[in-house]
Amino acid sequence: MRSLFRFRKSIIITWIIFTIIMGYFAIKLPIILSGSGFEMEGSYAATQKVLEEEFNQDPRPLILLFEMNKKISKSEFEAFIRKTINHVLENHEGKAEPPQYKNHFAYVSISLENDIDIDSFKSQLPKHDDFKVLLTGSTVIEDEMSKGSQTDLKNAEMIGLPIALIVLLIAFGGLVAAAIPIVIGVIAVLSTMGIVYFLGHYLNLSIFVLNVVPMIGLALSIDFALLYINRFREELIKHDVKTAISYTMKTAGRSIAFSGLCVALGLSGMLLIEVDIFQSVAIGGIAVVIVSILSALTFLPAILSVIGHNINKAMILKGNRNEQAKWKSFASFVMKRPIFMTLASLILLTFALLPIKDMELEIPDATALPSDSETRIAYETFEKNFVPSDESNVVIVLKSKEELLNKKSLLKVQDFISRLEEQAIVHHVDSIFSATGVNSEQLLLMMQDPIRKAQLQPVLDSLTTANKTLLYVTIDAPPESDQAKDWVREIEREEMPLSFTVGGYSKFNQEIFDEIFEKVPLGLLLIIGSTYLILLIAFRSVLIPLKAILMNMFSLGAAFGIVVWIFQEGHLGNAPSAIGLMIPVIAFAVVFGLSMDYEVFLISRIQEEYLRTNDNNLATLTGLTITSKIITAAAAIMIVVTRAFAFTEIVPVKQIGIAVALSILIDATIVRMILVPSLMKLLGDWNWWMPFRSKNIRKPGN
Repeated sequence: MRSLFRFRKSIIITWIIFTIIMGYFAIKLPIILSGSGFEMEGSYAATQKVLEEEFNQDPRPLILLFEMNKKISKSEFEAFIRKTINHVLENHEGKAEPPQYKNHFAYVSISLENDIDIDSFKSQLPKHDDFKVLLTGSTVIEDEMSKGSQTDLKNAEMIGLPIALIVLLIAFGGLVAAAIPIVIGVIAVLSTMGIVYFLGHYLNLSIFVLNVVPMIGLALSIDFALLYINRFREELIKHDVKTAISYTMKTAGRSIAFSGLCVALGLSGMLLIEVDIFQSVAIGGIAVVIVSILSALTFLPAILSVIGHNINKAMILKGNRNEQAKWKSFASFVMKRPIFMTLASLILLTFALLPIKDMELEIPDATALPSDSETRIAYETFEKNFVPSDESNVVIVLKSKEELLNKKSLLKVQDFISRLEEQAIVHHVDSIFSATGVNSEQLLLMMQDPIRKAQLQPVLDSLTTANKTLLYVTIDAPPESDQAKDWVREIEREEMPLSFTVGGYSKFNQEIFDEIFEKVPLGLLLIIGSTYLILLIAFRSVLIPLKAILMNMFSLGAAFGIVVWIFQEGHLGNAPSAIGLMIPVIAFAVVFGLSMDYEVFLISRIQEEYLRTNDNNLATLTGLTITSKIITAAAAIMIVVTRAFAFTEIVPVKQIGIAVALSILIDATIVRMILVPSLMKLLGDWNWWMPFRSKNIRKPGN
């Protein structure tokens, strides 16, 4: 602490230089972020790799969707499509599949050899009064989501930061004190995004990082600064600047370290889920937590050491002397009726979480984009007209130990296909046999005739390599259905005559869902167990950490219930939509840590009073009274910053913004203002029970 005060100016200069450098790289961060984040190692990824590298198939083709005026002839429509394809291939190296027609729609899959600028590509497409051509596909969807995320980030900052400044101004009354937390927040976010830029060169990071890092970073670092500055101003009344900084570091600084550790632990559970989006959020989140802690424990005390008593300059709002009395009166009212208040709160929270039982989860696709997005409209039109809703297409890569086109291998392929066709769910199987119209023996005979072999060669090139062949299996179940996921999971467990990998959207869904549901329990155990241990060490209490965790779970459950009511059931102006698969996991990890932030500060202050008085009821009442205004402001800032992301156009970001904001709102009102004082009163000195506790703490029951 002495070194920090002594080198305060050097610390400030170092942080400013570091932030400027990292800010330069932070601007470049969107360039290296790619993909929806739903990528993982497994059978699906292995199959995609084989299709791309050995069968020259593009796993992410562009889709040109054409629509004609019904008054125009089909020949004119076909001519326009040919003109468009020729125009594209004249300007870009690649290939186009034959057009597919249905009613007055058609689509063409185009694979380009080089990356393109999507906006520029769209602008180059031919225009015609009687025809409409739209661009879609996974690459286009992800590009629009990336650009939407960047726009959303700017909009969220424009909404969140000014309102956060107003909240800080109300909390502190002065411009100097209110401005510092905003500076700390910007430093933490810019520095972290610069660090993540470098990490992105070695890790496959999702575009979702653009939303999560600012959301966590601004909320957490501003709250750290708010609570630290508030304690510093209290100590400054009694001590000189150096001593005030020292006492603040021992109290608020200690709480920041513990609460930050809880947030980091909450996010670390996602590292166990081997899907890119969860690991991206965990890495970005943990990075911004570490930077927020470091800036709060170094840059903040350094700048306060320089500012000193000037922290109270530029006061434009007068403090309300009766405010603490009102908080004390409310807390007293609650503590006089602890049983009623506890039961009423739990009933209300239980009612709010009931919709969770009907929650439907799905992997976000084009429906994550705004309803008026051309990319989304094109994709939904394409699916409606060209993708059967009651079927799934599964691709299987068979691998032989020997050359594929010999009698032994072909018989095994034929046997494999026969076993598939025996299953009721399998509608049909496309293979080299169905494509040539012959069986294995006839195929071998044809291969011996040079003329017939030449005729077969295009089919063989598209469906076979030296030791591999492709099967395209159509099953009678939608790709998102449990039946489809069960089938692609079980088929891999069966003993078959050849080794194989399975691909297709059903397999993609199954692997993602299985990975999440298998790893989430372990992640929860890690988060809850480690958080309990940290709080046990921090508060020297067995029950307080347990209460904090249980109340956190209740507030999270209630928030998710409301999110299901808003989005899935389509209330408050939202069209009905399933909840993004990653939302509950990410929201839990983020909120579990963030809400612990002011929980730690509140209980820390109550603990201080209890250690001083040995009176649980007085300590609870005093701690609540002293901290209520500042912790309410801290929660308000978290709500403002996270709620700002609810105004975005990207649906998953909107869902997580509302989920996090609601969780903190519930935690800051029902939990902290009612449940905490009620349970503290009911449990009395048992709140502070700890085996082998020092004798200076009164034992429960005495």
